[in-house]
Amino acid sequence: MHIIMRHALVVIDYQNDFVSGSLGSVAAALIEESIVERIDCCLASGGRLFFTMDAHGEEYPDTEEGRLIPVAHCVRGSPGWELYGRVSGYSDKGTVVEKETFGYASLPVLLRGFEEIELCGVATNICVLANAVLIKAALPESRVTVREWCVAIYDQDLHAKALDIMAALGIRIVKRG
Repeated sequence: MHIIMRHALVVIDYQNDFVSGSLGSVAAALIEESIVERIDCCLASGGRLFFTMDAHGEEYPDTEEGRLIPVAHCVRGSPGWELYGRVSGYSDKGTVVEKETFGYASLPVLLRGFEEIELCGVATNICVLANAVLIKAALPESRVTVREWCVAIYDQDLHAKALDIMAALGIRIVKRG
């Protein structure tokens, strides 16, 4: 007897400002098709789809994150805040949550009960890492997976280091090939 595991796909911050805007990169744009493929696979297999969206207001420069990353981005309601490209067409097929900082502390609550949780999106070394760690810490028996070709950051060294850190924390990293 084959048991169908409960699967969730979480698309982390795949928004215009992180792909083609103020904090965008070629690497982020190049993973669009891979993210769409993972979304289609998730939906076809009966999985649940979640999106996190970075969301800031006028107070952002005065926050700790704003002092760390002093670049206006993902301002609520702006074009840069919206989901990017083809991924934006799937927002009505999943649960969309806004977050004001790197990790969304309530994400593990939404994912409770899922046996498999996969993350994709940007940025590997910041928001993907932060959310992967939150999920794994809160749901240690869930299988948390990141496919290396479905996450991105402008710096490949930081990308590799973040994947290594996630692997060391028990997050399954799937390598291409």
